[in-house]
Amino acid sequence: MAMLGSADTFIVDVPTIRPHVLAMATMHSQAMVIVRLTDGEGIEGVGEGTTIGGLSYGEESPESIKSAIDTYIVPVLETCDIARVGATMAKVARCVRGNHFAKCAVETALLDMAGKRLGIPVSELIGRGRVRDTLPVAWTLASGDTVRDIAEGEKMLDLARHRIFKLKIGKRDVRDDVAHVGAICKALGSRASVRVDVNQNWSEAQAKLGMAMLHDVGCDLVEQPIAGDDLAAMARLTTAQAAPLMADEALHGPRSALRIASAGAAGVFALKIAQSGGLFAAAEVAAIGTAAGIGLYGGTMLEGGVGTIASAHVFATVPELAWGTELFGPLLQVEEILSQPLGYADFSLAVPTGPGLGIALDDDKVAFFRRDRTAPLFHAVSTGA
Repeated sequence: MAMLGSADTFIVDVPTIRPHVLAMATMHSQAMVIVRLTDGEGIEGVGEGTTIGGLSYGEESPESIKSAIDTYIVPVLETCDIARVGATMAKVARCVRGNHFAKCAVETALLDMAGKRLGIPVSELIGRGRVRDTLPVAWTLASGDTVRDIAEGEKMLDLARHRIFKLKIGKRDVRDDVAHVGAICKALGSRASVRVDVNQNWSEAQAKLGMAMLHDVGCDLVEQPIAGDDLAAMARLTTAQAAPLMADEALHGPRSALRIASAGAAGVFALKIAQSGGLFAAAEVAAIGTAAGIGLYGGTMLEGGVGTIASAHVFATVPELAWGTELFGPLLQVEEILSQPLGYADFSLAVPTGPGLGIALDDDKVAFFRRDRTAPLFHAVSTGA
């Protein structure tokens, strides 16, 4: 029986390499909640809970994620055999409602520990196990400046780092946004796939116009153009528009995935471990999408190295990942907080093969970026033993 030995939950703030412009916020740094758990034998597991723009994106913030873990989830872990990850997270689910991002961070740490105990990668603990070792990775062109975005796209192609590009739109007039996207599609041509993310910022009428125009200028995919809770409108757009509609903010785990699939409200699912409520839940969302004939795309909450690799382990198990992934979060930050940088090359990300997540934190970098810099790296918790 593995009992909890210590727990530490903290926030790190890492600046971004450039302003990252979304419909609801402009990011200049990323706040990541890191959780480090150890069992009684000293085996450590790490997890990450990261959202976008504080509370501007969703119902959880870095501060609320940390509070939920410290105040409500860690006391539950103290009563569990944490080697039994499924049973532990089931008890957490009974005791704590919602808080998907916080639960995902904890589940990631528990799976990291489990993989280390067994000497296998986390991907072998998910579903039927790993089916691929690398993942194609998109890059977001989010400056909003057409000339700058084209230059950035050309640079990424020249470096063989990305050939899938997603544009953040929705702040400007629909026609202005389409002109911006069309210019980039024309410049990059057949060398790249160009997609857009509207982050729910259009009305149904705007989406009907925008999706038709975007298809005409060569845009391959439109992510969450309207409010995620309007499944009827999403279904109408999915049926009427040639450009595929990808559900993102509408997806909050398996139940919402089933509702979307039943309503015919999306052609593609954006898989996200945090939004789904954990790695196991994200794998269930993928299974529902596959069964319904819905395409799959590995999404991101712009996580750092820990959350990105946790996502990669899940996406490596998905039989069909037709739309690739966007696991570029660490590349948007000025520095990784890992001891070894992630392996980005040949337009892809390598999924680690070592035990657990296959990564480790750099304690010096963590200490530098940690919000409460005077705090100790670990604190003991009662195991109840």
